[in-house]
Amino acid sequence: MAARDGKMRFAIVGTGLMGVEHITNLKLRPDVQIVALVDPFRKSLDHARSALGESAQGVESFPDCAALLSARKSGLGVDAVVIASPNHTHHEVLQPLFGTGLHILCEKPLCTTLDDARRTANAARAHTERTGAIFWVGMEYRYMPPVAEFIARIRRGAIGTLRMLAIREHRFPFLRKVGDWNRFNRNTGGTMVEKCCHFFDLMRLIVASEPVRVFCSGAMDVNHREER
Repeated sequence: MAARDGKMRFAIVGTGLMGVEHITNLKLRPDVQIVALVDPFRKSLDHARSALGESAQGVESFPDCAALLSARKSGLGVDAVVIASPNHTHHEVLQPLFGTGLHILCEKPLCTTLDDARRTANAARAHTERTGAIFWVGMEYRYMPPVAEFIARIRRGAIGTLRMLAIREHRFPFLRKVGDWNRFNRNTGGTMVEKCCHFFDLMRLIVASEPVRVFCSGAMDVNHREER
C-alpha cells in the first residue's frame, strides 16, 4: 500500500551498476520515493547516494535485508523492493522477503541453479497467493518499444505463419563489477543464464510455446582471451 501522499516507497537491494540504473529510472516517476538502500559495500552505497542527489536526504542504508526488515518492523515505510544484487545472491537475498507483503522486482536471472530457481519460484508463487503482492523478474527486453512492435506485427500476421525464429545480439563486453563477480560462471550461472535468458524469454513469448529440447555450444575464439 502506498504512503498517504500516494507515493510507492522503494528499497533498492544491491546498489552497484544495475541498482543505480533502477534509481535513475525510479527518480523519473513523481509517484515513487526511494526510502532505503541495501548493500554490504560502502563504495556501492556511496555511488547510489550520488545517483539520488538531493533526494538522498533521509534515505536509510542497511547491510542486508534482515536489517531492512527489522527497520520496517520499527516503522520504516517500504512498499516494494528491487533486487539488483549479484546473480548468485538472489536465492538467499529473497528468502526473508517472502511472506512480508512487499512487492518484489528481481533482476534477471532469477537464480543461477535449477534447484534454487525452482525453490524460489515456488516461494514467490506462495508469496503472491498469500499476500497479494506482486513478484516479477525483470525481463525487460519484451517491453522495449522496437521489440514490442516487432512482436505485435507478428501477432497481426505481418509475416504469415511463423516457421523459424533466430535472435542475434551484438554487444560490448561485460562491465566491470564489484569483486569481478560477473567474470565467473559459478556466480553468473554462465552466459546462457546471465545474458541469453532474455532471448529465451523472447522466444517463448513470440512463439507462444515452451521448448522441448535445448542445445548449447560455445567457444572463446575472439573475446576475453586474457580473462583470469
